[in-house]
Amino acid sequence: MNPIQQAIKTETRRQFFAQGAKGIGGIALATLMADEARGSVGERVGGLPELPHFAPKAKRCVYLHMMGAPPQMDLLDYKPQMRDWYDKDLPESIRQGQRLTTMTAGQARFPIAPSVFEFSQHGQSGAWISEILPLTASMADDICIIRTMNTDAINHEPAITFIQTGREVAGRPCIGSWISYGLGSLNRDLPTFVVMNAERSHPKAGQQAISAKLWSAGFLSPEFAGVGLRAGADPVLYVKNPEGVSTSVRRRMLDGLSALNQIQHERISDPATLARIEQYEMAFRMQASVPEMSDLSSEPASTWKRWGEEAREPGKFQNAALMARRLIERGVRFVQIYHRGWDVHNDAPVVLRAQAKDADRGAWALVQDLKERGLLDETLVIWGGEFGRTIYSQGALTPDNYGRDHHPRCYSLWMAGGGIKGGMVYGETDEFSYNIIKDPVPIRDYQATLLHVFGIDHERFTYRHQGLDAKLTGVEQAHVIKAVLA
Repeated sequence: MNPIQQAIKTETRRQFFAQGAKGIGGIALATLMADEARGSVGERVGGLPELPHFAPKAKRCVYLHMMGAPPQMDLLDYKPQMRDWYDKDLPESIRQGQRLTTMTAGQARFPIAPSVFEFSQHGQSGAWISEILPLTASMADDICIIRTMNTDAINHEPAITFIQTGREVAGRPCIGSWISYGLGSLNRDLPTFVVMNAERSHPKAGQQAISAKLWSAGFLSPEFAGVGLRAGADPVLYVKNPEGVSTSVRRRMLDGLSALNQIQHERISDPATLARIEQYEMAFRMQASVPEMSDLSSEPASTWKRWGEEAREPGKFQNAALMARRLIERGVRFVQIYHRGWDVHNDAPVVLRAQAKDADRGAWALVQDLKERGLLDETLVIWGGEFGRTIYSQGALTPDNYGRDHHPRCYSLWMAGGGIKGGMVYGETDEFSYNIIKDPVPIRDYQATLLHVFGIDHERFTYRHQGLDAKLTGVEQAHVIKAVLA
């Protein structure tokens, strides 16, 4: 943001009225019509005036993050040659001295573990997809599979932080916050950016720690942080009125609190004060909008036939994905779902069947619902993790059981809708799914592409922080992956 825009955002109420006296009538009218305005979905509220830079293909995003890193060779990167390599050591010519985690660095051997799952080709692209993702396979012509994602991080915490914020160290805005800040809201009554956590699908599945810093606004105003929705009857803490407090009393309390915050803002001109006022007002509006959104009783029988009975259960991935569809319908711009349990250091075959069953059904149903409602063309759906997995086994190897360690050099994810070309497989890895041999996609290129479908030039989308023009894509050169654009 340039200095003029920053000055406008931080001007005091007295300065505002002094400079805009002629517009007071319009402001009064807008206030009188606020209730009617809140009912509209799709009309932009807030955001930077210069955005989007060009016509966007996507207006909304549902980001399905498989937390713990799904193994690409068991799901989306078929390597049939590995069956001939069972229990043979990974050649040093393939490993090329790559650093290892402390979990396998001490192993005497690195035995090849071929996937136990069958693969078959699907769609016009002939994409090879695992048997444990049958519904994903059925929509092969709707999705773009990228097989050559790669990252700088080899451990979960920095890798998740990197793909979400552009840096391995916490403290910067995540993708959802950047989009919220730049493009504003499509609904006044719900947050612009919503986050949900889905429980693991198998009791043996490893679970990574997760915290609100992953959906933090970083150095942006806190109003752009993700709002967490909890599973169960009370999705947002402290939104309901305390016992004995009526809505009218709550409204008078907020009006008084707002007046005090305005006085504070006039004294010190702290933008965070204005953000605090807006957050209180949003919480008040959410008292009506969140219960309506989370009430699934209005869903027809066809919903449960498509989504499965698990979608009724709070905490399940299918339930979170169904909530994401309902949020998107109501104008929420960015929905992030973390599905825990993909950290398969051991018992990979049995854990993956359970994890994939939930993720496959939920992601497929989400895409089908969005298509049916005419929303997919303007909604970007992303499915993937933070890095990949090793072709060699961590720990003991048997013909039907193995574990896989972290692997940053290559991994797979898929995208659909929102300006992405369906029915496509992009990039190629070697026969060990260990190194990239064609069309690598570093994290910064992936982030530049994500911004591009929203009509944002990543080079021009900056925020002045500590004397620098900070960007989601960082300081290294980043390129939009034009081949995957529709």
